[in-house]
Amino acid sequence: MSSFKKGLKKVEVALKWDPSPVGAPPHDLDIIAATYTDDDPGGPPDYVVHFDSRSPDGTITLNRDSTTGQGFGFDEVMTLELERLSPSYARVVVGIAIQQGKRATVFGAVANTAVRIREGYTDLAQNDFSEVADSTAAVIAEFARDDSGEWAFREVLQGFDSDPTSFAAAMGRAH
Repeated sequence: MSSFKKGLKKVEVALKWDPSPVGAPPHDLDIIAATYTDDDPGGPPDYVVHFDSRSPDGTITLNRDSTTGQGFGFDEVMTLELERLSPSYARVVVGIAIQQGKRATVFGAVANTAVRIREGYTDLAQNDFSEVADSTAAVIAEFARDDSGEWAFREVLQGFDSDPTSFAAAMGRAH
């Protein structure tokens, strides 16, 4: 998967899933965004935005955070205002991680998962995680600034087998 769309300004990443069956522990999926500087775009993230956080400058915000998947439509939404992001940033990588309790949960064990990435009313990508069903986390998108300063989108789907904290540190290495 590799679709490119250039000149992006404000992007929304939306995630949905069905609640766990009655009596089972709830599934908690999280959107995670990691930013990378122009001087080290392949190094460690400069900062990570995830549950209960936002970027220091307010350009990446988790607008809705669900811990159970209850509700209609998309339960968790993150907004990335790429046009406002400092020129010192070259990449933003977005992923989804499943909070792990006593037993590891993979995407294939969570009913009706779906992610949608859009700019305005234009869908850039949609995915149901079926290709990474045995993973506990997945990188879903990369936004990169080109030499002219424009942001381009590349759809990625790469599964990981790690907890959210380890995943956030490793997600920039997705290809």
